[in-house]
Amino acid sequence: MKLRYFAWVRERIGLPEEDVDPPADVATVDELIAWLRQRGPEYEHALAEPAAIRVAVDQVHVRGGATLSGAREVALFPPMTGG
Repeated sequence: MKLRYFAWVRERIGLPEEDVDPPADVATVDELIAWLRQRGPEYEHALAEPAAIRVAVDQVHVRGGATLSGAREVALFPPMTGG
């Protein structure tokens, strides 16, 4: 699946996007974030507060328990304000 990172998540990880193949036991958004946090200090820093990270799966905003089954793209970004 393709991961896309935005704003300070991108800055902290140091990549705008990447292709990943998570382990079979990573089935939800929460599990994906937990797995990513183990990939290195830059990921841990960017995703240290999982509740603050907003996620879209195939361009649809979802919550942490959402399934990743069949997902082609997952976007991670910090909370945004309107204006």
